Amino acid sequence: MAFGQHTSKEIIGTKTNELRDKKIILCITGSVAAIKSTEIARELMRRGADVYAVMTKAAHQIIHPDMVEWATGNPVVTELTGQIEHVTYAGEHRQHADLILVAPSTANTIGKVASGIDDTPVTTTLTTGIGAGIPVIIAPAMHASMYKHQIVNENIKKLQNIGIQVLLPRFEEGKAKIPGTTEIVQAVIDKLTLPQDLTGKHILITAGPTRAYLDAFRYITNPSSGKMGMALAQNALDRGAKVTLVYGPGTAIPPAQAKVIPIISTEEMLEAVQKTLKVEKIDAAILSAAAADYGLPERKNEKTPSGKDEWNLQLKPLPKIVKNVKTIDPNVYLVGFKAEYNLTNEELIDRAYKRMNETGMDLIVANDVSKENTGFGTDTNEVYIIDKKKNIEHVALTSKYDVASKILDILLTNF
Repeated sequence: MAFGQHTSKEIIGTKTNELRDKKIILCITGSVAAIKSTEIARELMRRGADVYAVMTKAAHQIIHPDMVEWATGNPVVTELTGQIEHVTYAGEHRQHADLILVAPSTANTIGKVASGIDDTPVTTTLTTGIGAGIPVIIAPAMHASMYKHQIVNENIKKLQNIGIQVLLPRFEEGKAKIPGTTEIVQAVIDKLTLPQDLTGKHILITAGPTRAYLDAFRYITNPSSGKMGMALAQNALDRGAKVTLVYGPGTAIPPAQAKVIPIISTEEMLEAVQKTLKVEKIDAAILSAAAADYGLPERKNEKTPSGKDEWNLQLKPLPKIVKNVKTIDPNVYLVGFKAEYNLTNEELIDRAYKRMNETGMDLIVANDVSKENTGFGTDTNEVYIIDKKKNIEHVALTSKYDVASKILDILLTNF
């Protein structure tokens, strides 16, 4: 009786071939989120990958190795033997895996890897792979208080500092839950397929809102979350750029690899941008922040008494950050954003193009925030990207990460 390949491998490439011929090591540790590991493996396979699992002993108590073998179609490494599995999979040779994914990772495993401790098949495989220069992505899953522990955070930063990508958890029900399968799979695809076409470039990005204070603690602001700026920063980092992020008080979490300069007011954002341009060689400045346009001439360091019938304010225009970039570095490639409300597409484009010419931008990104699922606080956007020759690129409603990718594609053609 002749036998062919494991039938589970029939799903390889049934969705896409983005990961065709890629070998991925899926490391599974003893978190309850291990119940999602087979789903992650299958989705990677459907995109063309061949998945090889390595499990800690603690992971066996959550999901049986036989289940993982069924899911991947490959034998599961549960202990290291004379076959030197860690070297076979992740050693310094031409046939090693293309990427190591730890999903889920416990705080215990993170701490061991950060300290160079090899006492499980997973930690030994990771140490071997890191030494061989194999890309590593870690998706932590643990109780929220564990993730907030100072030493755990220091261990995560240690890993990030040596180039390991750590996917931030979702905080739900008092737990720092593993990111969704779609997010994890996309991170793997991005790591293995994105061109490193921004290597050697330094990009300055502004993101989030700013606040214009009316008294000691009342202020004017807007609903910007900073998600568009974070998408730009992450995409630029994924493509090899160095990123400095000037970030107002938004809710989006910045990428760990970016240098973040936190600010509150429009004036502080301008000062941070100017200082960065003076002391760093910046190739492109992308001003995606929704900076406040108006504020008081001077902030009052006291509370305005409540109970008044009226409170009349005389606001002044605040400095336009975009107008101050080229005065410091005329060679920086300048990208601005313009948000409008309830305009026709023609009006939106015309207003954006006029603003671009008035401020010396090289590229402008315009969107109408009155449209559903676009603009402030959403994970998606629809934009028009316009250059100096009034070439127009319409990006239909898609994720902000995809919008960021398109912006950077166009920026690259003009460097």
